[in-house]
Amino acid sequence: MVNRITFCIPSKDNLRYLKSSITSIRENSSLDNDIVVYVDADNDGTTKWLDENNVRYIKNDTNIPKGIAYGYNRCIELAETNIVCMFHADMYMGKGFDNAILKHIKPFTVVSGTRIEPPLHPEGHEKIVRNFGMYPEDFMEDEFDSFVEESIETYKDKITNGIFAPWAIFKEDITSIGMHDERFHSYHEDSDIFNRFLLNGYDLTQTWEGFVYHLTCRGGQFQDGIEKVTTDEAFHRMKTNAANHYIRKWGVWIENDMYHHPILSPKYNIGFIIKNCNLEILRILEPWADTCYVDFNYTDYLYLHKDNTFMDLNDRVKPYDNEKNNEILVEMDGKTINNNDLKIIQQLAKIINDSGEIGRFTLGNLNIEIVQMNEYQNNLINVIK
Repeated sequence: MVNRITFCIPSKDNLRYLKSSITSIRENSSLDNDIVVYVDADNDGTTKWLDENNVRYIKNDTNIPKGIAYGYNRCIELAETNIVCMFHADMYMGKGFDNAILKHIKPFTVVSGTRIEPPLHPEGHEKIVRNFGMYPEDFMEDEFDSFVEESIETYKDKITNGIFAPWAIFKEDITSIGMHDERFHSYHEDSDIFNRFLLNGYDLTQTWEGFVYHLTCRGGQFQDGIEKVTTDEAFHRMKTNAANHYIRKWGVWIENDMYHHPILSPKYNIGFIIKNCNLEILRILEPWADTCYVDFNYTDYLYLHKDNTFMDLNDRVKPYDNEKNNEILVEMDGKTINNNDLKIIQQLAKIINDSGEIGRFTLGNLNIEIVQMNEYQNNLINVIK
């Protein structure tokens, strides 16, 4: 089979960016690559332009956005090539990108390109910060093309271990683990699947001979500047729900090394026994445990948050005197818990992994009992539908 790439691009009212992205793929591809777009919303003529330019797409047939994770999955399913590449609508593909991907792609390997970004975010070891324009309309294409040509020679044969969009994988390898977890909607779905790749034994490789220009956060809801994120309530709600879902699922927060390679902690079965609890304390602590045992009427909590998670909160919050079946139990008092205790809770999996053993000990105001130290992170590799 001839290796070809399908570029999978979620889109939401961002035609001004999508035009540039698709044009760059078509003009700069060395192979007979394909493109599939998921149109989550179209109030700017996106589908009309895609039809006129013979680009395959799937369109959301409802008025409710389904999110990036859902969009990627539908594109992957429609792909007719053996390799799929997760691409952003605000990325411009440099010449030689597809050849660089094919140079390193093989079964059970995920290959990322290297992002060149304008100075919107801090520099990082996994990217190049250089300004070739802030919007599609002022993109300095000739200068960028020359820089890419020089950089391919400068970084010839350089690879690092990490992962970030754009990344490519054999279609059968990503479908075998259930693709993206759609419960994340449009935030942290990437970190989740990166963890699952790592747990499944996939190699995460970044090539420094394949480049894209990434306008960062400009291809979606905030095309005129990321500062608008702070004023959009719907975005904050979606972001908060996704963050809490990540913590509930993995038991820790996202961590990567300097090259954006995931750093994973074990997933333990943890129960919090919270004396003098209330709604606010429960809101802060509940995502960090598998079960919370509380001494107040928590009915309002279930009602307020039932639509903010796909998990059954009735399984996660129980009365204080309920039988405790968790393998690690953490007792605390809502009257004395402080910020230092919260930091310990957020690092608890690492602490237990580094120095924990069966028995009891105290950290800060937390009384911890380790009954068993079974690890459950491998149960998270496949998406549960």
